[in-house]
Amino acid sequence: MSSELVDNTVAAPHASGEALGAHGVSHLRALEAEAIHILREAAAELSPGVLLFSGGKDSAVLLHLAHKAFWPGRIPFAVMHVDTGHNFPEVIEYRDRMVERYGCELIVASVQESIDRGRVREETGPRASRNRLQAVTLLDAIEEHGFRCAFGGARRDEERARAKERIFSLRDDFGQWDPRRQRPELWNVYNTFLRPGEHMRVFPLSNWTELDVWRYIREQGIELPSIYFAHRREVFERDGMLYAVSPFVELLPGEEPFEETVRFRTVGDMTCTGAVRSSAATLDEVIAEIAATRITERGETRADDRISDAAMEDRKREGYF
Repeated sequence: MSSELVDNTVAAPHASGEALGAHGVSHLRALEAEAIHILREAAAELSPGVLLFSGGKDSAVLLHLAHKAFWPGRIPFAVMHVDTGHNFPEVIEYRDRMVERYGCELIVASVQESIDRGRVREETGPRASRNRLQAVTLLDAIEEHGFRCAFGGARRDEERARAKERIFSLRDDFGQWDPRRQRPELWNVYNTFLRPGEHMRVFPLSNWTELDVWRYIREQGIELPSIYFAHRREVFERDGMLYAVSPFVELLPGEEPFEETVRFRTVGDMTCTGAVRSSAATLDEVIAEIAATRITERGETRADDRISDAAMEDRKREGYF
């Protein structure tokens, strides 16, 4: 494990400068304690597990929390990236660096391999995306490795389907989510019972907001991929969103690339992830920008959620993240 990692699990409760709550605990410290409790509970009850790592800010925070939860031991589960083959190069480089830093086993589940094996059929045309194909690749990998739980960085404030999903969220023996079969969660009492073939998705950051994540990143000094900060990039505009020019997206007639100063609020497949015009080049500038915006990150930058009002829920029912 890299010497860069240190035991900072006992950081001052009000290190962020936040006001303390009724019990003398800051908001961020309470969220951190809850997430660590969830990680430990799932690791104890649902082993073997795996941490889903996209290279985005939420999974970066999740990996950092897993390190804290089990310090000074190693993180007791592998990290898995479902690689569409259409990722931002900066994110792949970041993924490999973080896995080495935290000393984790990396499992790469490849959508391209799923296509080659005939498990899924690749879309074609200017609007083709491999985003939805990830569900099959993910479920195949969970079954292959016999994982009983998969930790994800999803938050309830991101999108309406995620808003109604439980922290310990059951998937049936087909890997599917049924909102009507969700179990009640009273305070911090979680039901970890699984029947053969079922697995659990566990979301330690459910109660965090995008702003909480950014403030925690600043407080803890968590490294992120460079695309989260303002940079000059060649983009093109489609349906009101700015897409990065890449070999994976075919331009439509009338679409012309141009250079713009942008940053990304989410990290995903390049075919469905948009950028925002921004000059926010530092954590403080990003936090100020997020605090002022009235548009959600997925609403502003994810084309896959614009397909229909229930687009995310439809994908989650099929086994998506």
